[in-house]
Parts: sequence; C-alpha cells; structure tokens
Amino acid sequence: MIRVVLADDEPVVRFGVKAVLATGGDIEVVAEAENGSEALDLVAKHRPDVAVLDIRMPGVDGLDAAARIRERHPETRTLVLTTFADDTYISRALGEGAAGFVLKTGDPQEIIAGVRAVATGAAYLSPLVARRVVDQLAKARPRSSATERIKVLTAREREVLGLVGAGLSNAEIASRIHVVEGTVKVYVSTILRQLNVRNRVQAAIIAHEAGLIPA
Repeated sequence: MIRVVLADDEPVVRFGVKAVLATGGDIEVVAEAENGSEALDLVAKHRPDVAVLDIRMPGVDGLDAAARIRERHPETRTLVLTTFADDTYISRALGEGAAGFVLKTGDPQEIIAGVRAVATGAAYLSPLVARRVVDQLAKARPRSSATERIKVLTAREREVLGLVGAGLSNAEIASRIHVVEGTVKVYVSTILRQLNVRNRVQAAIIAHEAGLIPA
C-alpha cells in the first residue's frame, strides 16, 4: 500500500483528490494538511511514501514544503498539484525537489499514475504539464538546445532518457530494455551527470524537449 500525506488549502480539492486516490486500490491517504507547515509536521509524523502538495498554499507553499521534505525526509517523494496559471512555479520547482507534476484539472487517473510513479522513484509529468513546460523553456532558449545536450549520450542512454521522460521506474525500464535494474541505475546516474541536471524531473524535461519520449 502506498501511503500518502495530502496537502491543499481547499477542503473540496482535498476531498476530491482523496476520493480519486481511493479508487486506485493500492493508495491510502494517511493524513491531510491545510498548508505546507502542517504537511511538514505530518510527513515527519507518518513518514509516508508520497506527499501530494498543492503549489499555492498560505505560509509555506508546496514548493518550499517539497524542498524541505527532500532535505529532511528524502525517503518521501513529492508530487505537486498545479494549474496552467502556475508556469513560474513549475520552473522554480524543477530545482526544489518535486518528483512530479499533475494538473488539478486534468484526467483524475493521472493523479493515481503520478503517485504510483514517484513512489517507485520515477519522475512523473502530466502530459499537458510537460508540453507547457517545454513550450516555456523553448521561449528562453533555442529548441536545438536539448538536441545539442543529448549528443553526449550514447544511443542506449538516449533510449533510457526517453523512458525516464515517459515516467517509467528503473524496474520498468529494466524490463523494457531487457537488462537488470542495477544497470538502469548506472545509466540514469550517468545521464544525470552528463546532462548536468539534479534529478529525474529535470532529465525528463530534456527528454520531452528533445523528442525522445517513445510513442
């Protein structure tokens, strides 16, 4: 069972997200918070597998909470709930420790998929969020930038990067390319180092921008 702490300052949103997660069958919301500070306390108390955090909350917002959770409780992964209006927050979040982003207004099944993905150590980007971020990054740098960056990778590493961008865990990638999971971990570590990125989410953005996501 994947244990979740859910934080959102809107009771209706918390109710809806909790109801959606309950349909997954393998996810349990163990505690709910109205703000980031309360979420930090509940994560410390319950040590959940995943913290689902709204970006915009009073006091400590979701991104500050994600950064502090990464620092204090690295075993807890964070999934951020966002809206299209949160472009600047998404950009900031790439370096703040969040493992995934899901739209509040998107397909409810994406929230379940996101929780499952980040719980296994994978990155997860809602397809609409991924396209939004890629479009935003494209305004700040030439589209050829990502293509140039991945030239340092081998063909196999590019394949793995594309699967990381698709939200697959190391175990799922290992099964897909027929290697042991330890080999995938080495590939991922090498990819992060070669691309000079801090985490799988940043790598996933490059994968999307470079067009490496498998059909």
